[in-house]
Amino acid sequence: MKQLTVKIAQLPDDWEPIRTIRAAVFQQEQGIDETLEFDGKDEEAVQFLAYLNDRPVGTARIRFVNQSMAKIERLAVLADARKQGVGQQIMNAAIEFLSKKDIPEIRIHAQEAVKEFYQALGFEVEGDRFQEAGIPHLKMSKRLGLTSGRNETRLD
Repeated sequence: MKQLTVKIAQLPDDWEPIRTIRAAVFQQEQGIDETLEFDGKDEEAVQFLAYLNDRPVGTARIRFVNQSMAKIERLAVLADARKQGVGQQIMNAAIEFLSKKDIPEIRIHAQEAVKEFYQALGFEVEGDRFQEAGIPHLKMSKRLGLTSGRNETRLD
């Protein structure tokens, strides 16, 4: 039975597996230039690291745009660990983390090819397709912590 765990990474200790995963997925598989992938914003981000049977296989980061919005970025899962729920568990951990921080809105720039993955997690497309690092992307967002009755008018 495969054991999947996701943790908040501790930098600099966990940097090497994060870098290795992102280099394999974004540089080697997708041909993204290293200077675009490693943009100097990693130290200001909250990093997540996923392990499958104690082997680091996936990562993502959160950057805070302001007090009411954060971006989840750089979601990457090694090819041999895909289709096993790793990406979903990383995203769930990141969303839960942001929910506990009372951040009401999450933004992502999703590669168009995986739009449905993010839609299944409750993200909605905003605007038109655009190019980022030569790959078609969509801006997507998800609202957190909204109650169904918040905008209703009381009649008592």
